[in-house]
Amino acid sequence: MNISTPNRMLQNGIAHHDMANAVRFLVIDAVEKAKSGHPGMPMGMADVATVLFSRFLKFDAADPRWPDRDRFVLSAGHGSMLLYALLFLTGYEGITLDELKAFRQWGSKTPGHPEYGHTPGVETTTGPLGQGIATAVGMALAERLLNARFGDDLVDHYTYVIAGDGCLMEGLSHEAISLAGHLRLNRLIVLFDDNEISIDGSTSLSCSDDQLARFQASGWSACRIDGHDPEAIAAAIERARDNDRPSLIACRTVIGFGAPNRQGTEKAHGAPLGADEIAMTRVALDWPHQPFQVPDFVIEHWRRIGARGQGARRAWIERTRRHTSIPRSPFHDALNRKLPCEYAGAMDQLRHRFGAERPTIATRQASQLVIDTIAEALPNLLGGSADLTHSNLTRARTQQPVRPDRLAGNYIHYGVREHAMAAAMNGVALHGGFIPYGGTFLTFADYSRPAIRLAALMGIRVIHVMTHDSIGLGEDGPTHQPVEHLASLRAIPNLQVFRPGDAVETAEAWDCALRAETSPSVLCLSRQALPTFRENVGDTNLVAFGAYVVVEPEGGRDVTLIATGSEVSIALEAAKLLANDGVRAAVVSAPCLDLFRRQTAEYRAGVLGSVPRVGVEAAVEGDWARWLGDSGGFVGMTGFGASAPAEVLYRQFGITAEAVAASALHCLARSRVAETSS
Repeated sequence: MNISTPNRMLQNGIAHHDMANAVRFLVIDAVEKAKSGHPGMPMGMADVATVLFSRFLKFDAADPRWPDRDRFVLSAGHGSMLLYALLFLTGYEGITLDELKAFRQWGSKTPGHPEYGHTPGVETTTGPLGQGIATAVGMALAERLLNARFGDDLVDHYTYVIAGDGCLMEGLSHEAISLAGHLRLNRLIVLFDDNEISIDGSTSLSCSDDQLARFQASGWSACRIDGHDPEAIAAAIERARDNDRPSLIACRTVIGFGAPNRQGTEKAHGAPLGADEIAMTRVALDWPHQPFQVPDFVIEHWRRIGARGQGARRAWIERTRRHTSIPRSPFHDALNRKLPCEYAGAMDQLRHRFGAERPTIATRQASQLVIDTIAEALPNLLGGSADLTHSNLTRARTQQPVRPDRLAGNYIHYGVREHAMAAAMNGVALHGGFIPYGGTFLTFADYSRPAIRLAALMGIRVIHVMTHDSIGLGEDGPTHQPVEHLASLRAIPNLQVFRPGDAVETAEAWDCALRAETSPSVLCLSRQALPTFRENVGDTNLVAFGAYVVVEPEGGRDVTLIATGSEVSIALEAAKLLANDGVRAAVVSAPCLDLFRRQTAEYRAGVLGSVPRVGVEAAVEGDWARWLGDSGGFVGMTGFGASAPAEVLYRQFGITAEAVAASALHCLARSRVAETSS
């Protein structure tokens, strides 16, 4: 096999192979020093990445957050050293040679997979295959939507993706490319590392898809090129940039390109090459330099590439000044992640209206009223649903659907694509300009979970509206009745899981989610109507405390009943039953245990009290024991649901006021026995 690199000349007399080999050997040396990593993909895609960065990518290494930069997503995140090498060579601040030498080590800016917010120049966290390309769809969508609102002068950039076989095998990619093709996101260009190798060996072991035909069937432009021919790469990217559809460029490459005994095999995929193979690779690619050594003339040229976008960035800043000469403009508001002042007034007015009217409505209906109220005050609110708009009630009256011929809309019909919806919302949030929210049923949180987890890891504001939150949805049965989902979502760090119990709490949960700039949120909402128990709304958002006392009996409490969502009203009824027996029961609403955990120990103790506690939730117990203590009880689900009307299910599964009162009496009796024994 011929492993010589094409020696096409770039500007200023620098040969392409010098530029690409600088990338290759920084990757090789870093992986070897770490004794861990994936050198094969970066070695194979170095030619493609070099052409992209040197000839097309619009960026300024001095300002990684410039809003009108092109986005580059390394969906094949295991090849992270490809990106780190490019960031170092182009001069991103903080990405030094020492950082490359510390690849995969504690405290470095070069972790095993790219992490948003940790490494400058990393647009999104990648690693779970398929998430990168699906997130990039959201970025490309945000660019087109902003462009439709503000024009080419202010918004005019591309989203580029390097994806591998694994990304395209994942089912998520099917949803993502279908959505992108439907919306004709022509500023999205995917560079497919078409090397025909996976970890197990040849991709033919598990896959025989015609990827070009698959993308074309979803409305994409698709072509195949030699991924080691810089002129073919450049010509294909040029054609893709002038397309009316998203584009796939299948770059036929050799994994581990240049390594005489490893290239073209799975052995180059996920392990260091080893000293002997590296020595032979240096000879084969004519790179007579020591580890981590790059000739000055090569670095200087890469640094000029990194600074090439300064003029475009300055010109863009000047244009924004002309467009935003007034103190505030719609474009300024879109880029500003803070909520506009009009929002607070609209939300506060709605909270007080709910408190005064005390409606008995499903919390999903209360959520729709919230969206209706705040949509005009938040023009950058971008809604959507996974084909459940009329069940999730996620579309405001004023919102207009996004269509291929109407990109100025603000509501997205994602279709039955929960995986892609969740990932695309991450991309929208990362891109900036919008606050995305999207709806589905809570039981389908399983489909959205990988993207939700990444949103929590990245610390971005994404809002998931998940209705039909319990057995209370009734006749659809156990397939649609979530029982373990609250517990599993609460286990994700930095994720706010809300289960409001009435209309007021629903508004306050929305307020918390919108104000959480560094956390995603899940709003778990009921299908069945719930009475409003909050009457004195006041000026304080009580949901922001996570849990609070709704009823405090006179003369102290004998037991504390803690409930969420639709079960708060059951706990309130149970407290009345206990009062008839002379038992003083406090009732605590706990709409967000994640926020409650963050409160001071003194506040938590004041809410929980020192008496026995009973938790009430139409779900499995999960982590409730930490709030209930050894003497506590739990009234909820111990298995899956069933198909029947909601009121029948609550009675049959023993989630009733009578059952809560009985559990409280049992806990009290047990506590008294323990006191007597001690």
